[in-house]
Amino acid sequence: MNIMRKEDFTRINDWLWEIPKSFRKDMRVPARIYASEEMLDDILEDRSIAQLINGTTLPGMVRYGIAMPDCHEGYSVPIGFVGAIRTSDGVISPGACGFDINCGMRLLKSEHNIKEIEPYIEKLASEIQRAVPSGLGRGREIKLSIEQIDKILEQGAHVLLKQGYGEKKDVENCEASGRLDWADSSVVSDHAKNRGRGQVGTLGSGNHFLEIQKVAEIFDKKIAETFGLFKDQIVVMIHTGSRGLGHQVCTDYLKTMIPAMRKYDIKVLDKEFACVPFNSPEGQRYFSAMASAANYAWANRYMIAHYIREVWKEVMGQKEKLELLYDVAHNIIKKEKYKINEKDTEVIVHRKGATRAFPQQPILIPGSMGTASYILIGTEKGEEAFFSTSHGAGRRMSRREAMRTISGREVMDKLKQKGIILKCHSTRGIAEEAPGAYKDIDNIVEIVHNAGLSKKVVKLLPLAVIKGE
Repeated sequence: MNIMRKEDFTRINDWLWEIPKSFRKDMRVPARIYASEEMLDDILEDRSIAQLINGTTLPGMVRYGIAMPDCHEGYSVPIGFVGAIRTSDGVISPGACGFDINCGMRLLKSEHNIKEIEPYIEKLASEIQRAVPSGLGRGREIKLSIEQIDKILEQGAHVLLKQGYGEKKDVENCEASGRLDWADSSVVSDHAKNRGRGQVGTLGSGNHFLEIQKVAEIFDKKIAETFGLFKDQIVVMIHTGSRGLGHQVCTDYLKTMIPAMRKYDIKVLDKEFACVPFNSPEGQRYFSAMASAANYAWANRYMIAHYIREVWKEVMGQKEKLELLYDVAHNIIKKEKYKINEKDTEVIVHRKGATRAFPQQPILIPGSMGTASYILIGTEKGEEAFFSTSHGAGRRMSRREAMRTISGREVMDKLKQKGIILKCHSTRGIAEEAPGAYKDIDNIVEIVHNAGLSKKVVKLLPLAVIKGE
């Protein structure tokens, strides 16, 4: 394994660096990292660049493997990875999608400003925490049947719309309209389905959260108006994914693919990079199972939004409404077409800890607990990164290190001093997800903005945080 030094990078501009294909003989494409020079020093402290280089060796990779500025060490490729692989002769790799399939963001807009909502924030936060279960393995008291789960896996948010939850805009203002149509519930294991029976409309653990936020700063007034955003407006941000069901799908197919690689004569540097040909039976089954889990995640965020709206009406009055701005995934694999060597080429884009960023599309990039979040817009220039951008702040400390060095009680006190309400059942969860365990979200967003991958529209600041744990 070659040891990485800053001298091995070619500076393309102030925000983009490249490791040439010649760096290692098994690299199929160069590796690119979006980062400032200062941030590059931090990125080199963990294994994320080495993992990115390993990712460039996957069969069928085109153009380059990409790491976003919020990248950090993960399973197989780093979190913050974007890689496009030819469908004709390439592979599909669960590790390059992630365990939390379609972990993503959903943002609801209120019609009110901070002055109008401030007296109600404490009650809203308490009632939302009561209405939306959070925590590892925690679910709802009523469990869905396997038949109901199958419908969610295949129809995503649409099955809930048909049942009278939400409104048409709740699927229209959503990536893929809240449903990937190649999903197939029959390729999802019973174990995965059973893990998901009680978790539709639940928050989960780790870095998942709900936040009541205000629009603190507007960078592009015209686009903000188009998005229905205004200064000091109150919004609600939802961050969660496919819960135990998605994790089980990834686990199941890694177990399938590791031995299957021998059949297809595929050799990888580590079993974490397990993959099979995209067009193989195993590859197609995983692709459909991944889509099913993604549909489950959209349904999960859809139902959370429903419960938040119910709370909102209880506290603020029955005529009140929260309108969906957008819902976007940041752990997903999708077919897309790009010009590769002057030829239109179909690829599967693996986005792991990276947000889709098509031109004119709203982009939701959350910060860490108690820090800013951003709404951006996709650009034409984003094509150079397969229309992808960052997904968050990105960890700079492992959860174990954060637990060892950060006091949950101190974090709570600091948030209280800032006037931020925190709802969390344990100080352990707070320490793991403390702001100090993450990179600076302002720096991350500045890089993708300056690189042209996505443009800043508004900055959001938290007023109340309901923490997954």
